[in-house]
Amino acid sequence: MNKYFITIAGNIGVGKSTLVGLLAQRLHWEPVYEAVTENPYLADFYQDMPRWSFHSQVFFLARRLQQHHRLLRQPRSAIQDRSVYEDAEIFARNLHTQGYMSQRDWGAYYELYQTLALLLPPPDLVIYLQASVATLKRRIAQRGRDYEREISEAYLQQLNAMYDAWANSFSLSPVLIVNTDNLDYVQNGAHLDQIWARIQDRLMGRDFLALGS
Repeated sequence: MNKYFITIAGNIGVGKSTLVGLLAQRLHWEPVYEAVTENPYLADFYQDMPRWSFHSQVFFLARRLQQHHRLLRQPRSAIQDRSVYEDAEIFARNLHTQGYMSQRDWGAYYELYQTLALLLPPPDLVIYLQASVATLKRRIAQRGRDYEREISEAYLQQLNAMYDAWANSFSLSPVLIVNTDNLDYVQNGAHLDQIWARIQDRLMGRDFLALGS
């Protein structure tokens, strides 16, 4: 039996963790969620982003790399919630774009990330979940996390644009793009069946069209 490593990527509130859980339950794969180790720089980061953004992102990068390495060594197939690539290409890059990380710090961070990414075997497949800002806002409100209530539409739109650019240029693994605006894989089993069928096609090397587009 083949062993697979799949990672699910996408913006805040798009439904990554939910899909990880549903697919892991269906396939009896190992679900791997975002690392919960407390970042010792986080409180300082929120008080002074320009000063602490580099330290905070290096900590997140180290934890994500450790998780990725463990996934490659375990015997079971696994499906991961958010990848090491997103930490760098989306969230750290966005801090630099917004002026919270200096050019010098960004250059050092990104060079470290690129070197490690080349050495680390990539997933067999990246599933990129897309959603409009309106859909993201609705789902964020539904899950009711207080610390997410103040996330602005402009911030979500900026992340969406960065995710689209990243997914369209990512070449380390095959990428399956799934637009989730009109999919409800929680309430509709047929939608989950569609996603799994496309995953199987991609893992077997068959051509496919972006789902939900």
